[in-house]
Amino acid sequence: MTAVEFSPRVALASLSGEADAEWARAASEYAGLAFLGGIALDDRSREAARELVARDRNEFLPEDPVAFVDEQLTALADAPIRAGFNVRSATVDPVGEAARVCAAHDAILEVNAHCRQDELCAVGCGESLLRDTDRLCEYVATAAEVGATVSVKVRAEVPGVDLPATASRLDSAGASMLHVDAMDSEPVVRDVVDACDCVVVANNGVRDRETVHEYLGYGADAVSVGRPSDDPRVMARVCEATEAWFAAGD
Repeated sequence: MTAVEFSPRVALASLSGEADAEWARAASEYAGLAFLGGIALDDRSREAARELVARDRNEFLPEDPVAFVDEQLTALADAPIRAGFNVRSATVDPVGEAARVCAAHDAILEVNAHCRQDELCAVGCGESLLRDTDRLCEYVATAAEVGATVSVKVRAEVPGVDLPATASRLDSAGASMLHVDAMDSEPVVRDVVDACDCVVVANNGVRDRETVHEYLGYGADAVSVGRPSDDPRVMARVCEATEAWFAAGD
C-alpha cells in the first residue's frame, strides 16, 4: 500500500447519522482509518436525506454541512486514527468545498457512489452516480484539484456498471482509494485491484479471520467494517486477522 497509509489496515465504514467523531474515537484501538458521514451537502441531497428521516432512517442534517465536516474533523485532530468523510451531493461544487476542508485536516474526501436508497438515487446521488461515470469522474477530479486525497465508495452488482472499467477511469481522474462493497461478488475485488493503481479497501460482511483473509487474498490493501464497528469483539477479531495477514507477508 503506497498512496494512502494507515495502520492497522482496517477502516470503519460510514454509517448515516451515526458515524461521527465520537464513534471513530471509540473504535480507534482497532482501526487505522474512519470514514465519517455520510453527509448530504447540497439542497437536493439534503431534501432526499430529510425524506429518509421521515421514514425512520438516521441522517446527519446540520444547518451547515461543510461546517459540520470541519467540526467533526477538528474533534478528531488528536485521535490515533486517520479520518475521512463520506459525502453525497447532486451537484459538484459542494464536493469541492468539502474537499478543501478535508485537505486542510489531512483527511480523505470520500465520494459516495454507493447508497441505493430511492430518494438519493432520484436526485443523482449514490448508486445513480456510479452509473454516470463521466459525472463521477468530475466529482473526483474536482476534489483532487483542491488538494484532497480522494476515495470513492462503490458497490458491485449494479446492472450496467463495469466496476473494473469504472475503477480504471476513477484512477485516471485522481482517485487514490476505492472503497468496494463487494456485495455477494467477492472476487470482484481482485478485478478492481487488477484494473487500477488505487488503494483498494474491501467491504461487506467483514467479521472474522475467514472474511478478512478472503478479501486480502483477492489483493485488497485493507478491509472495512460497517454495522459491527461499535462491537469491540468483532473489531478485535478483524484487527488481529488483518495484522496477522500482513505480518506473515513481511
